[in-house]
Amino acid sequence: MEIVTKIAPICLALIMLALGMGLTTNDFKRVVNRPQDFIIGLICQLILLPIVAFILIKTLNVSAELALGVMIIAAAPGGVTSNIYTKFANGDVALSVSLTAIISLISIISVPFIILNTADLLEISLKSQKISTFGISIKMFLVVTLPIVIGMLIRKFATNFINTQTLNIQRLSIILFVIVFAAIWIEEWDNVISYITQAGFITLMLNIAMMIIGFFAGKLFATGMAQRKCISLECGLQNGTLAVFVSSQLFDKIIYIIPTAAYALVMFITSLIFVFLVKKL
Repeated sequence: MEIVTKIAPICLALIMLALGMGLTTNDFKRVVNRPQDFIIGLICQLILLPIVAFILIKTLNVSAELALGVMIIAAAPGGVTSNIYTKFANGDVALSVSLTAIISLISIISVPFIILNTADLLEISLKSQKISTFGISIKMFLVVTLPIVIGMLIRKFATNFINTQTLNIQRLSIILFVIVFAAIWIEEWDNVISYITQAGFITLMLNIAMMIIGFFAGKLFATGMAQRKCISLECGLQNGTLAVFVSSQLFDKIIYIIPTAAYALVMFITSLIFVFLVKKL
């Protein structure tokens, strides 16, 4: 896991930098001006997703290590890919960007809280007893929050350049995401197939369940179809690179990362199917 441990923080920081470059203060003002859709998306992703994940790991009785790996990906915020898929689906891209950005900022508190408490419930020992919610939050601040802020400053002072390079920045984010997961597959090839087999079903169930929950929660409470599409995709597409980073900081074994790798494969396939089905709605 040495390669993954070294490249995940760098790739995550660059992905967050790219996210920041796509943000303006208007993205945050929009949340205040139109809070209803944002609140529904926030509840679905920040609260319902970890709850559904925990119910699934208990119902399906998976091993403690895989269970915690599932909770790590469930605790992660949405990724930049959700913004791209939302655009393809003719969803509310502005809402998607706002959800991704703000939940990513909140994640420096929510992710350590969810994971460390779940580890206690599952009686899993961390690789260092000195690891705490505060310690992980500080590390996440350096690779999540700080790059987002720097990215926003770059956009403020180089707006025209960033606007012309938006597509390339999005492509770079996807390439970095692929690099992290390619490293996992290459470095741990002998073990990956076995773990993917174990984790594939529960990650598929989690992904489908949350996309359905997001879509129908949007139907009940959101303001329109574009917002429903967005919320569903935000619930289904997680920031796998962040999940890998957190896993590598807390644990020495690749098994904790495997559910994230499985989820990454699943979410791209299911999201493509979802986009195809709802694009014309």
